[in-house]
Amino acid sequence: MTATDPALLVWGAGAIGGSIGAAIARSGHDVLFVDRDERHVEAVNRTGLRITGPVAEYVVPVRAVTPEEVEGRFPLCLLCVKSHHTGAALEQLAPHLTEDGAVVSVQNGLCEHWIAEAIGAERTVGAFVNFGADVLEPGVIHRGNRGATVVGEIDGRRTDRIEAIHGLFRIFEPKAVLTDNIFGYLWGKLAYASVLFATALTDDSIADVLAEAAWRPTLVALAREAVAVADAQGIALEGFDGFDPNAFRPDADPGAAARSLDDLIRFNRASAKTHSGIWRDLAVRKRKTEVDAQLGWIVGLGERHGVGTPLTRALMERIHEIEAGTRPMRPENLLDLAV
Repeated sequence: MTATDPALLVWGAGAIGGSIGAAIARSGHDVLFVDRDERHVEAVNRTGLRITGPVAEYVVPVRAVTPEEVEGRFPLCLLCVKSHHTGAALEQLAPHLTEDGAVVSVQNGLCEHWIAEAIGAERTVGAFVNFGADVLEPGVIHRGNRGATVVGEIDGRRTDRIEAIHGLFRIFEPKAVLTDNIFGYLWGKLAYASVLFATALTDDSIADVLAEAAWRPTLVALAREAVAVADAQGIALEGFDGFDPNAFRPDADPGAAARSLDDLIRFNRASAKTHSGIWRDLAVRKRKTEVDAQLGWIVGLGERHGVGTPLTRALMERIHEIEAGTRPMRPENLLDLAV
């Protein structure tokens, strides 16, 4: 793809979409950002999209609109909304895709399945990202670190389309990977997500929770439930940024899980983003998290395959209670969940 190609549509101009889209726009590509936050859209149009933090500092002038203001049709859309908003976003964006246009799911969970069901598998592309970012205020995004960035066709094929998309993602992250096993990465992220949701039960940082010996058996057990379901699904899991899914198999070396958690501590301590987006949703934004749209896959498919997921279920219940305001965020929540 070149700067003369039709505009790239980035649906969801928050932490993830804003970070990736800004880098692509800065390189000379025409990017249209779509976001339902009118204050964010207004700020971006007025002063540009500002990226701040240890990775890069710059402001790029770009166009932004609300979903109702989108006009025209586009050959490629990066879908970067929260996973539980996927259905609503697809209803709005689908009319703006060209007949052979594609949607790249730059989201948590397994949204590729929902997108394929809505617009067709042949128009669905998978992606996986693990960098940390937050929207600090309208028009300003803080990128806290670099992290794994992966793209791939959902059927594993190597196509001209995925080569071009990989090129776009390499503008954002030069080490971006083109894979024939995108679901291996997505399921690896689900297993890691079960650990991240547990860290959000308290106000402690991700690294501090991972380092606490009293909580480690619970964190390991959560990851093992997710890995067991992935195995039942026949998924060849992929590791990233210190998270080694194979370390959480029942037959793994007893020290493997501890070493993986230690590697994750180093990865997270090096980031300027100390807490997860899950924690931010609960503690700062006071809004629903992606817990059902992420961990719900583990529980639901576990039921289908006869794989027990009692800890994941209990974790989801506690997140729901925090969302509802009936449970405070505190270290005791992790002890209460302990195996």
